[in-house]
Amino acid sequence: MNRALPPLAAVRVFEAAARLGSFTQAGAELGMTQAAVSYQIKVLEERVGAPLFVREARRVRLTPIGQRLALDCTSALDLIATGFASARGTAADVLTLTVIPTFATRWLARHLGEFQMAHPDLAVRSSISRDMVDLERSEFDVAIRAGTGDWPGLTSHPLIEAVFTPMVSPDYLARFGPLSSPRDIVSLPRIDIDDPWWQLWFERAGVDYALPEIPRGSRMGGQDLEAIAAMAGHGAALLTPFFYRDEMERGQLIQPFDILCPAGRAYRVVYPTARRNVPKIRAFRDWILGHFPQAASPQPPSHGGAR
Repeated sequence: MNRALPPLAAVRVFEAAARLGSFTQAGAELGMTQAAVSYQIKVLEERVGAPLFVREARRVRLTPIGQRLALDCTSALDLIATGFASARGTAADVLTLTVIPTFATRWLARHLGEFQMAHPDLAVRSSISRDMVDLERSEFDVAIRAGTGDWPGLTSHPLIEAVFTPMVSPDYLARFGPLSSPRDIVSLPRIDIDDPWWQLWFERAGVDYALPEIPRGSRMGGQDLEAIAAMAGHGAALLTPFFYRDEMERGQLIQPFDILCPAGRAYRVVYPTARRNVPKIRAFRDWILGHFPQAASPQPPSHGGAR
């Protein structure tokens, strides 16, 4: 829709002058000189094609055309102000998060209620996704990601190091017997067998192993699904022990070896550096870092995924 709008700066000046009955007072309210106010009024009068004010010795008064226009301008500016106030209030009251599935299901879902109780004025909306969302151009305020933290324009704080090791179910051990060495797993069922992390873990364990040249089997694509498959006895899965402590304590998952392989990355809380002092972002950052006191200093924005 093509709107033939006058300059909005001139409309704002006209509305103030009409409301106050003075170019001088309008200039004082808007931080402008009287000459600048007179110029903006002249711009509108040329656009309308008729005088909007009668200039008198010490005051100005609206012409009949000016009176009609003043009512509409005041209503329009009030409507805009109300809309912005509503949007600003909504933005301030809602914290939007984008979270990778493993962290969302294995940690955040269990603890987010604590944050909401501590901040009852904030509504939290979470989206679970493996996609790398552009925080500077999306509606999301904060992300939980896995990576090295070198993301342009973003500040990130490491929460936990991403390490992985094979885990199996009791049924798995009952079927295939005890695992006496890492080499035993090579010939046994494994979930996501062509995942490059298997090669990294076997190398860490001192086992010669090469990934299959041809992809074999299905891919789960994430720890959250791999853990479910492992607990069902379908194979050994590479998991981060931090997320599965409860299942290990209940005996649903077993970590047969103490060998942990670092992924060279960490699970991180991330937000735009330019918005680091927004109260809701600062509140969430401080709360989640309080749960991970071992977290290191923030990763500064770079100028240049884990499972």
